[in-house]
Parts: sequence; structure tokens; C-alpha cells
Amino acid sequence: MTEVLDVRAEIEQQIAGRTVCEQLRDVAEEHPDAPAYSDPEDGGWRTLTYAQARRRVLEIAAAFAALGLEPGDSVALMMVNRSEHVLADLGAVHAGGVGCTVYSTFAADQIAFVVSDVNAKYAVLGGPADVARWQPVLDRLDGLRKIIVLDGAPAGDRFMTWADFLELGRERLAADPAPVEARWRAVTPGDMVTVLYTSGTTGTPKGVPLSHANVLYEVASTDRITGLPALGTQISYLTYAHIAERVLSLYLPLVKASHVHFCTDLANLGTTLGQVKPMMFFGVPRVWEKMMARLLALLATQPEEQQAAVREAMRAGAAYIEASQYGGTVTPEIRAAYDQADASLLSVIRGLIGFDRARWTATGAAPLPAEVQHFYAGLGLKVIDVYGMTETTGAFTGNGPTCYRLGTVGRAEPGVEVRIAEDGEILTRSPLNTRGYLNRPEATAELLDADGWLHTGDIGSVDEDGFYRVVDRKKELIITAGGENISPAEIENHLKEHVLIGQALAYGDRRPHPVAVLTLDGEVAPGWARARGITFGSLAELAEHPAIRKEVENAVRAANAKLARVQQVKKWVLLGTEWTAETGELTPSLKLKRRVIHAKYGDAIEALYTGPR
Repeated sequence: MTEVLDVRAEIEQQIAGRTVCEQLRDVAEEHPDAPAYSDPEDGGWRTLTYAQARRRVLEIAAAFAALGLEPGDSVALMMVNRSEHVLADLGAVHAGGVGCTVYSTFAADQIAFVVSDVNAKYAVLGGPADVARWQPVLDRLDGLRKIIVLDGAPAGDRFMTWADFLELGRERLAADPAPVEARWRAVTPGDMVTVLYTSGTTGTPKGVPLSHANVLYEVASTDRITGLPALGTQISYLTYAHIAERVLSLYLPLVKASHVHFCTDLANLGTTLGQVKPMMFFGVPRVWEKMMARLLALLATQPEEQQAAVREAMRAGAAYIEASQYGGTVTPEIRAAYDQADASLLSVIRGLIGFDRARWTATGAAPLPAEVQHFYAGLGLKVIDVYGMTETTGAFTGNGPTCYRLGTVGRAEPGVEVRIAEDGEILTRSPLNTRGYLNRPEATAELLDADGWLHTGDIGSVDEDGFYRVVDRKKELIITAGGENISPAEIENHLKEHVLIGQALAYGDRRPHPVAVLTLDGEVAPGWARARGITFGSLAELAEHPAIRKEVENAVRAANAKLARVQQVKKWVLLGTEWTAETGELTPSLKLKRRVIHAKYGDAIEALYTGPR
């Protein structure tokens, strides 16, 4: 414990008195000509240097001040990941305000709730699609003074074009830079830098205020774990409403002077990876699963001799990554086999998918199936888990490139206290913890106890070397009619190991046994079917095809073989649709909305228990 507190004191001294505003100033002065932000444009990139980016941020701050923004006022943002998103956020902060990115998949009523809850006075939207999402509730948002739109602002006094907004800022800053200088210098480490909203897996989103001190401690801690060099390359593609993306591609670059490339459409992620070849990459499990499925589908089209060579090389890769874990031993034989496999095939494959320069590849937000982690280990990639919440400013445990244990979420981050409560719940205490939920004192009392421990709501364990495992959400554990406690996530991860299965939900609370609701992978299943001469007109037709259903049956059987008897799925239903954030079954960070699925497919679930055996 003394060591933990000593490290905490060291980091706190390192960031003492600092704000995000000062961090941007320093990086712009130290690396003025280094590329900061690149947006895709006409097959190439449009780039701002750090000096140019800071100048733009100050202009935006001047524009907000000219519109009447007062210190402490909130600015709501909704747009894709692009340089303007970061610049608008930082501009608001430099004017003394607070940036709040709203999930672009939120329904109009959810947008109205968030904007009202955070008391946003201004909004910056991307374009017509975002405006259309807000339009039905604008008459309820009386406190919203001005809406700035990057592309295609509607007519009316309430709206303003991005071009006019920037011109206003340029004029004000050129006329007198002193007011903006005074604004950002008045910002303190304890001031809010952002408010992020939980993605709503369990009802109404909750606002999580985070301070400059919170995010700078997380950045310092992440920097120690990852050990990444300065001036590296990275990709920003997950929403800035997600704490991981905020830390890694908004705040961390202000310390590492990283070059952030924006991917505005997830469909272009593969191409962007090939162009950027990032030094670091974070993906939620679904992103890693999708990439694996595409690679497996591509491999299946190669001659059998080539497939066999790749499988052999991947065995050597997996053996090396697994032997390199904390406490493991890399024998000369394992090293020699890996070096040969890497030189002949693995490095080539990593290059093809854009990971040949990757130094830190990680996942979080939900459990990564062991099969997926093993697959990437076979390519010589350590896709390692980190664990945290919006309420802890992101990760508070993590694996690093040189200190990791597969199947765990790593050790406590530097200066962070973590313990397992008597009922198995994971608790944490550190400078990363939020001060509490916005306008929700009762929820705050449930989150933080009198001694400062934050209650995560997750059940977990820790091994003798300090590596933590997350079993499941405390409130999502299935308790069968026989009184057995079962983790649905464990069942679901084994089911999703088969390439055909896109999503899986295990159900069985107060029931005699678990059942499963399954969906096909909309990218992989059609290719799998065509390769076998199956004709179809839609995903719904595929879900009814005997060959598909037989293969899914095999997948369920394979999953059951890895589960205890009480965990095994007795019956299942295969849906003819996909689950997405837009259709409501997934959160914006691609986690299951169990209550929504239980309600939406309640009849199908009930039929699994009452129908013919």
C-alpha cells in the first residue's frame, strides 16, 4: 500500500497545477510544426500542425466568448470524429466552458435529457443528419442559445455556420487576445473539462463530470503503462462520448505530440489502418471480432497449402506471445520458431492489416473472447485488456506491452487502489474517480462510499500476482431456479467464437437452465453461404437455411463443451436481423442492452422454455 501511495504522490506532483489548456500550449511550443490532426480529403489528408491547432482553438474560444459563453457553461457536441470535434471541444474549455459529446445514436428524447441535464448553452453539430436528430426536441431546449453547424446550417437566428463562427473568433482574437488568454489561464485543475454520459445499458443516462486533474492523472498513468514514444501515429474512430477515445486520442496526444488521423466511417477503418499504420490502437471487442472474421474469411479462400503454412506460423506466434506473459519463459526453441514464422509470414500479415508498427494494441468496454485474443496472438499481436469506466476516467487496471497476462484485465494502474469486496464486487479508490453523478445525489451515494471507494458493480477476482479478472456485471449474473450463479458473458463469449455468430445473449434468470438468442454476422455469413453454393435473398432467409442452422447448432455444441453443465445452453433461437446501436439492442460502445433485448424478444425467449423440446 505504501508503494501505491508513493507512486500516486509522484504522479500528482508531476501534474500538479496543470490543466489541459497548459498542456496544449506546451506541446504547441515544443513541437509547433509536428502534425497534430489529419482529416481524410480527396483520397489524401488535410493536416493541422500543433501550432496551427492551438491558434484555431484560441480563435474558437474567442468566438464562444463573443457569443456570451461564461466560465462553467456547457457546450454539447455531436458529430463524427474529425478535427473540428477536438478543436471545438478544446475551444470551449479554453473559454472556461465544458465540452460534452453526445452519442450520435441517442434518440431525440435522450438528446433532450442530456442537453437539459448538463444545461448546455451552445451546441456544435456536424451536419443535416445531426440537426434532423435534434429538430424534434429543439422547442424544449429553451436554454440552448446558439447551434453551430459545420456543414449545411439551417436558416434562422438560432443557427450559425461554422465558417461564420470561425470568422467571428479570428476577428475577436486578432483585435484583442488578452481576454482569451485570461480565460484559459483562469482554468484550474479541479474545474470540469468534460461531462460524459453513460451509454444507457440500465435506463436513463447518467452524467459523469471529469476534471482536468482526473484526465491528466489518467494520461500520466496510461503513459507509464504503454511506454509509447512521442510523435507517434494513431487513429481516432470511436465516438468522443466514449471515455477511452477521449483519453487516447484527445488528451494523451497533448502529452505525446501524437499525430491523430480521423476515420469518419467505421466501414473505412481497414483502409485507414493500412494508410496510417498506427503505433497504438484501441478497439472494443466487436471491432477485433469483425477484423478477425474478415481475416478468417480471406484465409479460407487461399489454397490449402497456404492455409496450412499460416496455421503453422500462427501456432508459433501464439506460443511466443503466451510464453512472454508475466511469469512465463521464452525458451530458445519458442524464440527460434517465432522468429522464423515472423520473418516468413506473420510480419507480412500484420503489414497487410496495418499493424506492422503497432506497439500497444488493446481492448476494453466488454470482455474479449479468449478465442479472439488467441487468434491475434497467433499473428504476433498482444491484444491486451484494460478495465475501467467513465466514472474512473477510463482504465484503472491494465496490461502493458511488457507486463501482461492474457485473460485478465491487468494490474492496478500506477497509484490506484483496487480491492475485491466480500461479495466479490470490484472497488477502486484513486485520483481517477469522478466526484459523482451530475444532479443525481442518490446514484452518487450508491457509487461512492464514505471512505472514497468507488463501487464498480462488477464481480471479479485477483490472482497472486495482482492481475484482475472481471466475471460479469453484479446485476447481470443469472441465478437459475436451482440457485446456481452463472455469468451470461462467459456463455456469450464462447458462442461468439464461431465466425457465423455476430451477437449472442444468454438468458436464464430464475429459470431451470440457460437459453440463447443469437444473430448472424452480417458480413461473414453471406460469404460463408456463397462459398458453399447457398443462394439467398436476405439475412432472414439465411437464418432459416438448414445448412446455416446446422452450423449454428455445431457452434452451440462447441460452446457447451467448454462450459459447466449448469452453464450449458439447452435451446436457442437464431434471428434474421442484426443488432446495432441504431436498432436499439446495443449501446453506442456495442455492449448488449439486456433489458431492451429481453423486452423486444420476450416472446421468442419464452417460447424456448414453453415450446416443444
